[in-house]
Amino acid sequence: MEHGQNLNSFYTLDNAQDKSISFIPQNYVIPKMHRPNLAPQYANLAAIDMAALKNGSTSRSHVIREIRDACRRLGFFQVVNHGVSESVLDEALTVASKFFDLPTKEKMELMSNDVHKPVRCGTSIKDGVDKVQFWRVFLKHYAHPLKDWVHMWPENPKDYREKMGRYCQEVKKVGLEVMKAIIESLELNPSYITKEIEDGMQVMAVNCYPPCPQPEIALGLPPHSDYSCLTILYQSCQGLQIMDFEDNTWKAIPHIPGALQVHVGDHFEVLSNGLYKSIVHRATLNRDSTRISLTSLFSLGMDDKMETAKELVDDQNPKKYRESSFRDFLDFLSTNDFSEGNNNFIDILKIKNYN
Repeated sequence: MEHGQNLNSFYTLDNAQDKSISFIPQNYVIPKMHRPNLAPQYANLAAIDMAALKNGSTSRSHVIREIRDACRRLGFFQVVNHGVSESVLDEALTVASKFFDLPTKEKMELMSNDVHKPVRCGTSIKDGVDKVQFWRVFLKHYAHPLKDWVHMWPENPKDYREKMGRYCQEVKKVGLEVMKAIIESLELNPSYITKEIEDGMQVMAVNCYPPCPQPEIALGLPPHSDYSCLTILYQSCQGLQIMDFEDNTWKAIPHIPGALQVHVGDHFEVLSNGLYKSIVHRATLNRDSTRISLTSLFSLGMDDKMETAKELVDDQNPKKYRESSFRDFLDFLSTNDFSEGNNNFIDILKIKNYN
């Protein structure tokens, strides 16, 4: 039964790519209270100039302050002058699009609901299991160390491993630099957990959000925060929305060609003892065009526990979070129904006396 539901989901979304359906199946209709505003205000975002972070730059301290302010205010910012070439970005989007254009049955060969698998394809979150499905096809695969995983990635398109592998390596460099800057912005020792971060997990979530005939009653992904230390996203067009903590409203993220978008994840909220918030975000849909997003999630090793920095705990600021690992998150994901709102891993890490 579940396999049949999975196959139906793939065929539905592949038909949506061709714009051959005029309405969405009932299992994609989300409750009225959670339906998106398709014309929200734009978020007021910091654009961090990565070139100014280079060692010896007189503007580095200013950029570190900008990062601190962005992490406190929104848990989200964009980076420019990051060093990833336009050709690397474009080629990664192109091979991602080619993968999603493959025949349904070929993509189905990688289909799995087992969230612990290092390479898997699917739709929604847990196909045929969650009560409400989401308008998305995804390919997820581990990406660091690249040599350990790339041979498990799809063989088609023929250049997928080469082009996406190059993107992963380049974005990994950006991720390490940004993570070190965030740690510095917390006034922690620059070498704090540096080795753990360098050796940690990099998971790619390559997402396709096909055209949706009824984008006002469906979502590509529900509101959630990322389990990662940090997430770096590159998208082909606009569709991401974030929750603005200041006024508790959804704000659209503008598409700036070449810019990379940075999300503070759950584990950096834990590390900072709540000084920095894991950004809650969702994926909205477009009636006429497909959106591709390349989402690179960085965390510590599979079983390495992230805990609050002792330097950020005192009598006035007691420890507010329990420690957790990447595997803890996967176990959480496998046992929760995101369509019912149980979608923020960070909530189970909070020590209730202080939150």
